[in-house]
Amino acid sequence: MLPKSMLSKPVFFKNTASKAALLCSLAFSANSAFSYENNYLVGRGMHDVTGPAAEVGLMGYANPDQKSAGIHFRQWSRAFAVVDPNEGKRVMFVSVDAGSLPQSVFQGVMKKLRLKYGDLYNEDNVVLSATHTHSAVGGQSHYALYDITILGFIEQAYDAQVDGIVASIEKAHNDLKPGYILVNRGDLTNASYNRSVEAYNQNPETERNKYGSNIEKPMTVLKFVQEGNKEVGMLNWFATHPNAMGKDHKVLSGDNKGHASYLMEKGEKGTTYRNNNDFVAAFAISNAGDMSPNVNPDSEGRGPTADRFENVRIIGERQFEKALELYQNASEQLTGSIDFRQRYVDMSNTVISGDFTNGTQVTTCVAALGESFAAGTEDGRGPDLFSEGTTEANPFLQFITSMIVTPTQEDLNCHAPKAVLVAQGKTSPYPWSPEVLPVSIQKIGQLGILAVPAEFTIMSGRRIMNTVESVLGNELDYTVVAALSNAYSGYVTTKEEYDLQHYEGGSTHFGPWTLAAYQQSFYQLAADMLPSNQTPQPGLTPVPFPAQEPVPRDLTGETVNFQTGVVHDQAPVFKSIGDVVQNANSSYQRGQTVKVKFWSGHPKNNLRTQDTFMEVQRLMNGKWQVVATDNDWETKFEWQRIDGFWGTSHAILSWTIPENTAPGTYRLKHYGDKKKPWSGNIVGYTGTSRNFTVN
Repeated sequence: MLPKSMLSKPVFFKNTASKAALLCSLAFSANSAFSYENNYLVGRGMHDVTGPAAEVGLMGYANPDQKSAGIHFRQWSRAFAVVDPNEGKRVMFVSVDAGSLPQSVFQGVMKKLRLKYGDLYNEDNVVLSATHTHSAVGGQSHYALYDITILGFIEQAYDAQVDGIVASIEKAHNDLKPGYILVNRGDLTNASYNRSVEAYNQNPETERNKYGSNIEKPMTVLKFVQEGNKEVGMLNWFATHPNAMGKDHKVLSGDNKGHASYLMEKGEKGTTYRNNNDFVAAFAISNAGDMSPNVNPDSEGRGPTADRFENVRIIGERQFEKALELYQNASEQLTGSIDFRQRYVDMSNTVISGDFTNGTQVTTCVAALGESFAAGTEDGRGPDLFSEGTTEANPFLQFITSMIVTPTQEDLNCHAPKAVLVAQGKTSPYPWSPEVLPVSIQKIGQLGILAVPAEFTIMSGRRIMNTVESVLGNELDYTVVAALSNAYSGYVTTKEEYDLQHYEGGSTHFGPWTLAAYQQSFYQLAADMLPSNQTPQPGLTPVPFPAQEPVPRDLTGETVNFQTGVVHDQAPVFKSIGDVVQNANSSYQRGQTVKVKFWSGHPKNNLRTQDTFMEVQRLMNGKWQVVATDNDWETKFEWQRIDGFWGTSHAILSWTIPENTAPGTYRLKHYGDKKKPWSGNIVGYTGTSRNFTVN
């Protein structure tokens, strides 16, 4: 408990007009000498969650040929802890560079947190939110739908994610100190476009006119400050997909959101990624289901340019620049209570009040995917056999998928007008995707974080926020959707979007009233957060949560893996692993790319977590100093299988020399681990290029 002198006194009035008048009269910015009082305990932490950098499928495009083959830059878990020192209530929000955070990962993290902290951090007050980068490995799910193209459950990838998330939470917990949080919001208009605008336009005109745009413009930024006015972190939410890298590139990457974090962390704040006191900047995803970063839709899902890496850089920079502007000008302090509500809901069998539908009580459907799901999106099309907007079932496809499971006529009627491709909720012994799913609200002062286990289109996200605000409007000035949180279950569209059956509608698992089920659930969570002497407005009558809360199944030990492990690593006769195959030139100019190739071991032998597969080193006063690693934008570590039987492979190190590089002598160094034949022992090795000059 903090002494009274350290507790907050409200800096801003709750009344909006009074707040504006105060701001105008004081006319100060966050950079002024104005002093905020510490009203919370705040902490931040970050840890590496990069998975196997070779021969594991990436999660996002469901492309079996897209297997990891190196690292462009690493993936990280970024955790933020906030505690009310009066009441003792706390929340933990974690943004993770990942394609998704399946229910198995949430369960694994909760088990480890229970061992460390008892009930301090639990399902109620922890939110794990994936950024949704499409360039991170998959294989962490216990459900078959998400592991099919990965060839099963990959324990190494699962452990890297779970252990890294827990480590970041532990760092944030240990970092808790008196401090405060500032909030700001502004519009970003050039980092997204609506890839499903025809479906969006099915929403009521009055509703579309209310927002005035078919993209979700707002970016919400939190600025974390500890005692002594020490700036320690930034967390923001913005709606765009991190899939600019595309479905052909195989190097691991945080995509545009990961790059934005890197620009804020290392570029702006000097983060080293090795120090527990580093500044942490998370670019979390919100209701971005139909928001694409590939803002040139005429160029086969690319944009703004034809170069995928350049697109990651540009869209990442645009998010960073807006976030930095909002961060530097943040002046409104979050004040008030910390609270949270969480509930598990069986989304395959939720009875929904007519208040949230078309006036008629309805029930959600057992999970099923439509043929338009298989068509893919403008960002990455599926096989020509499928097309968006399909509502008439293909008899041939129905015959093929009936060999997996046959939906009943009742199922087909429930999902109409979806042309059901596969009813993955009816497979046995377990469904292929989860149906008991978590929904939660975290409240930090006047901010509400709405955690959803799916990808919500912008209009479905707006409706969820409106539902909560209709109940907690006097408590909240800001609401954000934290998508892909604590589980993953495809997409959620509005009923109007669903009926058109574009990709997003075909990927909405529980039928046309899925969003209504979420609205009803969030309405009840919000109503439960009201003081006992208040009733929600407007006075809707939701179907109550079941008396017996459903429990998600834990499928630990029930998964399969069709991937082979590393057998052994070898180099050709008269060569050794670590030897140079292709060396550097003797000299380079700024802007040129250095490329060096080595005989290598398999990256699965050691993920080199919190470490690196490569370094760029500069000779300074007779000693080699590290200037870049495999986590830097200008480097690339690639891995190439040469011969599987003989166990030969190459590591290819690249460094595109930045324009501000100091002249001098440099070299590239490769770090790896090899698995010895016969014994199977794993031992480390290094390889070093020749020295070269940069002029």
